Parts: sequence; structure tokens; C-alpha cells
Amino acid sequence: MIKDTSATQATQAADAAPAVKPMNEQEKLLAYPCGDTLPAIGSTIEVAPDVRWLRMLLPFALDHINLWLLRDYVDTPDGRIEGWSIVDCGIANDATRAAWEQVFATELQGLPVLRVIVTHMHPDHMGLSNWLVERWSTPTFECRLWISATDYNVARLASELTAGHGGKATADFMARHGLTDEESQEKIRARTNYYANLVPKVPPQYRRLLDGMVLHINGRQWTCHVGYGHAPEHMALHCESQSVVISGDMVLPRISTNISVMDLEPEADPLKLYLDSLQRMRVIPSETLVLPSHGRPFRGLHTRIAQLETHHADRFAEVMQACAQAPQSAADLLMVLFKRKLDLHQTTFAMGEAIAHLHALWYAGKLVRRVDAHGVYRFQQI
Repeated sequence: MIKDTSATQATQAADAAPAVKPMNEQEKLLAYPCGDTLPAIGSTIEVAPDVRWLRMLLPFALDHINLWLLRDYVDTPDGRIEGWSIVDCGIANDATRAAWEQVFATELQGLPVLRVIVTHMHPDHMGLSNWLVERWSTPTFECRLWISATDYNVARLASELTAGHGGKATADFMARHGLTDEESQEKIRARTNYYANLVPKVPPQYRRLLDGMVLHINGRQWTCHVGYGHAPEHMALHCESQSVVISGDMVLPRISTNISVMDLEPEADPLKLYLDSLQRMRVIPSETLVLPSHGRPFRGLHTRIAQLETHHADRFAEVMQACAQAPQSAADLLMVLFKRKLDLHQTTFAMGEAIAHLHALWYAGKLVRRVDAHGVYRFQQI
């Protein structure tokens, strides 16, 4: 049963909540138990017993992130503390903090936040983690961040460096793959401190999540499922007794998950890692309710996994066709793969995706990589 906790808040915040977009043909093959209902900013909707859905706005083309409240408790030497676990945080800005404060005031039933679980280190998931754990820690109880070790340490590095998220290193990397026009290069070089602006501080301590680890949340078991390719060590959370999985960004209902090669790991093959991770997620029953980080909760996990596999197979075919005609850089393939005008934010992600598809085919022995006279990597069919 779907319960909106505040009709008044929903009315007041309706203009702030992103509207549901018309479904594409693939979305129509999935089931959406919430229908078109969305939680207004600052309120929540119950999607399963003791599981509540909220949304925060993002200042990007992907204009929202889904976050989750899980009813919880912890036993201490002084007795049981009732409260909530948060899954993912939103970016660090005043609007998101204000939305959280409204949630705290109206949605927690007067109970505290006991822990902050982060599926992975990307800014929309990690941004306010330090603010949240500080906000809810007391002299007698430490609200702790829970995250995989790899993502925790990459987040700490990224919050201190510009590499991988803008600046000279990223501009040089993009140029090496063909994005050499002066305007793009200038904008990328000027885009410094991108991650740190959205994740200004990472908590100094954390609890480590591991693949197969079981979290006991309100007496229920939630199993961690590792996923690679999108983030260093992404953790989805599956509660078998609830038939619910918090998929993070590993499986989304409307869009394909971004899989990118970045300058920090310039020879990476993340797309193979991602597709292998999707295969492992098939152990989760198909009828499980999927709670994604973007889009609406849905059922049809195995259907969506098959759609994503087909999507990448189609992209591989397009890349192979282009590389059979002439040597291609990643920048050459942007219009082949995306077929629309991209802003700078979208272009950097699209470049990473194009390189990921090229690398997957290169490592599979289907393409050869050479450096042209201008120092640009070009890939050609063998």
C-alpha cells in the first residue's frame, strides 16, 4: 500500500517536485506500483513496510535523486534506540539541506537518524554524508556513515583533488580521445573542484560494507550486492523478506546507467565489469520491487537487465560499424551513440561512455587502438 504522509505538504511543494515524464516503450514493459505518484520535496511515501521514499532536486539534466528512509533500531548498553537509517544523501547545497530539515521535522515521528548508508561515492549520493552524520551524532551516540571501502577512499581523494572531475588532467584526457575544440577544452580546464563543491567533506570515519554482508535493519536482513563499472564498489541492498532491492544506480527504469572511463584510470574497462555485475544481480527474483536512485520504483528486474544488455549490444554494433568504415576517436562517436546536442556536463559523461564502449571492444580483441599524427587515440576494426 502506498501512503503519502502529508497531503498539505504535497500541495505546497507540488511546483518543486519534478513531473513524471511520458513512458518510453521499454518502460511500458515494467510495472510501477506507485503509478504516477511522486513524493513532494520534503515529504515521503511508504513503498514497503518501514521503507519510505523521498526525492531531492538536482541542478542537472537528470533533475532528481531518490533517497530512502528505513525504520531501524540499535541496541546499546543503555537500552534500545528507535530511529531511522538513511540510504543516500543528495548533493551539498542549501536547498537539499532545507529539504532534509523538513523531512526531519515532519517524517521521522520524532525519532533520530541512526546511520547513513551510501550506495556509492558519486556526489548526488555522497554529498551531504558528513553533514548528516554530524547533524545526528550526540555525545553518547555516533551516527556513522556505512559505505564500501573503495568508494569511501575514492570519495576522500576526489574531495581533495580535481583529477577525474575537471581541470587540466581531465581536459588533457579528453583531448587524447579527440575532444580538442578550444571551447570544450577551455570549459573543462575551468571546471575545477567539481566534486569538492558537491561533496565538501567526507566523514573522517565509516563502517565498511562488503559484498554478501548482511545488515540487520529493524529486525530484517538486507544483503549487500556489489556492482562494478558505474562506481568503484557500488552496493545495492536486497531485503528478501520484503521483496525489495535498493538498486542505487546499477539498475534504473528509464535511462541507462552511466559507465565511464576517466583520467584517474585511463586504461579501464568498466563496461565489462558493469555487464558482469548485471548478470550477478539476476540472483535477485525478478518480481522484487526495485527502488532506483532515479525514476520510479518498479517491478520487472530481469526484464530491465535484459533491456540494458540489449542497449549495450546495440551500441557495440554501432561502434563496430563506425570503426569498420574509418578509424574513430571517442569524440567522433558522440553523435553516433547519443544523436543529440549535449551540454558540457553531458559531454564529459558521454565521452566517458564512448571510451568505455571502445575499450570493451578493444580488450575483447575486436578493435585495434593507434595514435594518429595529432596524438589522438583512434580505434579501428581488426
